[in-house]
Amino acid sequence: MAAILGGGLGGLSTGYYLLKNNLNTNNNLKLFLLEATNYCGGWIKSIKTKDYTFELGPRTIRPRGTTGLNTLNMMQDLGLSEHIVPIKPDHPAAKNRMIYVNNHLHTLPSSFKGVFQKNEPFTKPLIYALFNDIKQPNKLLEDDSIYNFVERRFGKEIADYAISPMICGICAGDAKEISVKFLMKTLFEWEQAHGGVVKGLVRSLFKSSTDKELELTDLAKKAQEEKWNVYTVRGGLETFPYTLQRYLKENNVDIRMDHKVDEIEFIDSSTVKLKNKAGNKIVASHIYSSIPAYSLAKLVQKQHPDLAQDLDSIPFVTVGIVNLYFATKASLISPAFGFLVPPIENSPILGVVFDSCCIPDQNGTVLTVMLGGKWFKEKFGDNCTEKQLLDIALKEIKSILNINDVPTAQNVNILEKCIPQYVIGHYERVDKIRQYIKDKNLPISLIGCSYDGVGINDVIYSAKTQVIKDCT
Repeated sequence: MAAILGGGLGGLSTGYYLLKNNLNTNNNLKLFLLEATNYCGGWIKSIKTKDYTFELGPRTIRPRGTTGLNTLNMMQDLGLSEHIVPIKPDHPAAKNRMIYVNNHLHTLPSSFKGVFQKNEPFTKPLIYALFNDIKQPNKLLEDDSIYNFVERRFGKEIADYAISPMICGICAGDAKEISVKFLMKTLFEWEQAHGGVVKGLVRSLFKSSTDKELELTDLAKKAQEEKWNVYTVRGGLETFPYTLQRYLKENNVDIRMDHKVDEIEFIDSSTVKLKNKAGNKIVASHIYSSIPAYSLAKLVQKQHPDLAQDLDSIPFVTVGIVNLYFATKASLISPAFGFLVPPIENSPILGVVFDSCCIPDQNGTVLTVMLGGKWFKEKFGDNCTEKQLLDIALKEIKSILNINDVPTAQNVNILEKCIPQYVIGHYERVDKIRQYIKDKNLPISLIGCSYDGVGINDVIYSAKTQVIKDCT
């Protein structure tokens, strides 16, 4: 019997891939999924009404790369193809992505032509960044922050106005702390091996790809052919984990809600006990842990304090989410995906997503304001209330977007320790954690955003990778 810890997207995806492997190998594997709350789906939550949809966590998914196409394969297998709503290259949400600098909104270049034009707040066309890379000397490093790397190769403006706000949007983090391997591992490897990004790119053009191609479903092929920018699910992104949960139940996975585990005891290489304070025990042959690293650290602390220490050293940040709905006939915003705010602006907000442009079936104007992240405590202190975040969000959109209307509906969430930070040395730390598990022959696999990527696609692919590894 295998036990899955956590009913977020990582845990649900693990159950999905274990079932698929079960069918392929004709094994009779009993599966348990243990979720500490009364909800499966993790941070993916949607509030759906006839007039608007509020996404309390992620709202769109990127379809590109192996991980993105893999998710689309899963979507089709779950019967969600007809519910997918893509944003294609000609959509305003694909073309218009902005940053807020010096009290003005600036649209970032979205075409090849734009790279050769001067666009504020940049003082030169972005093509000059490549010339900067060519003339910069090599610097041999094991790891570096993504900010330092980009500043070194492409210049300070690119680091401040392109990369720093991007990191805020992806993981609510500080680019000066996040590892370059988080987003630019290949570019960093080109610098280290060939002395620069452009030099590495040129050499790569003459090498044949060794990547194993993913067998694509019709939905994944369509996304490639139509060059989708991002996509969402009609009715709210919550539909995705809900459908996964239903699939698991239909295939006899024992899903136990409100089942908190307080301690894990490893008996031997094929026996592990999951205990709670009420004295209940579940014995399993293997655990798939998709809960945050800091939560797992508490469960293994008694038996494996060194492992717990390494798990607990992966930092997480808290993000405030303010959803706003304005029941207006005319839109209060220009069509765009939204805007991000670079950290050098010292703003209390990370950015604003224009949901009424990105999400279908919205009436009026729908916005999501993101606050805090790496700077949550610095900006809002230890006892921040939802009312404080709402007031700050309304003040900022009034100042930046000139919206003076009172929202018709609103929702405020403080997502405590919701996004891991892949700081310098993260990947070496994760390797050390997994090596400890291997050396001690512990029957546990680590899944999800704490280790293998913070995005939806990364979490799903992490589950697939670990299941395949354990079943071969």
